[in-house]
Amino acid sequence: MLLELLSDLVKIDNILLIIRNDGAISEVRSNSLSIRQKEKWITIGDNDGPAHMHIDSELIKSAEFVQEEKPERTSFSVRFFDKNNERVLAAFFTKMYDESKTLISERKKVYDELNQKYSSKIKF
Repeated sequence: MLLELLSDLVKIDNILLIIRNDGAISEVRSNSLSIRQKEKWITIGDNDGPAHMHIDSELIKSAEFVQEEKPERTSFSVRFFDKNNERVLAAFFTKMYDESKTLISERKKVYDELNQKYSSKIKF
């Protein structure tokens, strides 16, 4: 189910995939990314391209759809966690608001439909 969820996410325009640790942050936009799995490794992006990521599917134990209230807006994401409940990867839905800071209903609908398909909290 992890590959299926990630596959659905990379098909959506304006998703920002973020891998973060104490020493580095990597951000990759979803637009037109390929995805495939070989053994335990899920590769997002083209190995020969300028940016891609490899995800160890055996280390991702859960995911959660998160709506986080900010001062001027709400952020929408899917966050992936390891066995210690540490975030390994996050997929942020960007461009959710128009110039007047109004939530774009079509973008919110995409998020809600994905949330409904997988449920708010997922165990792998």
